[in-house]
Amino acid sequence: MVSTTTSQTGFNGLPIVLKFDLEQTPPGTIRHYWLRLAADGMGNPMCVPLMVARGAADGPVLGLTAAIHGDELNGISVIQRLFADLDVSELKGCVVAIPVVNIPGFNRQQRIFADGSDINHLMPGKKDGNASQVYAYRLVNRFLQHIDYLLDLHTASRGRVNSYYVRADMSQESTRKLALLQNPQLIVHNPPNDGTFRGTADDLNIPAITLEVGNPGVYQKKLIRSGLVGVHNVLSHLGMTDDEILEPNVPTILCKKSYWVYTETGGLLHVHVDLLERVEKGQLIASLRNVFGEMIQEYFAPEDGVVIGKSISPVNQSGGRILHLGIE
Repeated sequence: MVSTTTSQTGFNGLPIVLKFDLEQTPPGTIRHYWLRLAADGMGNPMCVPLMVARGAADGPVLGLTAAIHGDELNGISVIQRLFADLDVSELKGCVVAIPVVNIPGFNRQQRIFADGSDINHLMPGKKDGNASQVYAYRLVNRFLQHIDYLLDLHTASRGRVNSYYVRADMSQESTRKLALLQNPQLIVHNPPNDGTFRGTADDLNIPAITLEVGNPGVYQKKLIRSGLVGVHNVLSHLGMTDDEILEPNVPTILCKKSYWVYTETGGLLHVHVDLLERVEKGQLIASLRNVFGEMIQEYFAPEDGVVIGKSISPVNQSGGRILHLGIE
């Protein structure tokens, strides 16, 4: 996949390319590249790692991305383990992945891009925009528009924890099937939002789902294994492999919608419920105390639901998140 417009090589002697071009990767091979998206203040290339596994036979192009927020690490390991598993002699089609999308955020171990933006909320970017907008624009044009399906791997944000769940448009059969194949603990019906990578994929008629694979800043082996099973299920469903599709051990919880419950004032927060716990309307879910230990306020479930994610950081400002409530 060496680009015809550049012959540069990057770290480890891998070629730097300007876009994903399937035809530059020989059938039956796995290749690693650096995909150039920008340049730093010294004019040095700012590249993302690009992993390509092209099967010996033709078929769909499945794309995977992780760490679009720089501190979301579980998806990186899912992609690495997937490529270690793949047998390209038996693979039909191509698996192409960017294990770290947000290079500046990853290097700083922070969620945001170098200019303070969340690049997952400004897609598809702008050709002549600011630094984060240009980065997003080139990611879309040099990678996303060249694939057939997208699995976008995320985790919770700092100070929060997540169940293993999927956000997908369940009214579309293609994305509904991709979501169910993940065998997640929970699925939230969530049509693509403007500004997200998944939303941009939808605009390009690329079926896409978002996988929330646990917590930020860590590797969680159990959830990584779950994510890996889900990707293998998709490969089998798309006819790219002959593997058996594994069914979930526990039925997936389906939610028609979800939302966050927020605090009204600041203080030290204690959330009293656990992930995947079903709560009833009026049930005590959290309490807030001041720095002297005095109770400020108690919070109660606004309606029946299930806990998708929650805050684990005691320090909470006005308008801070308490928990993510799914409505079945």
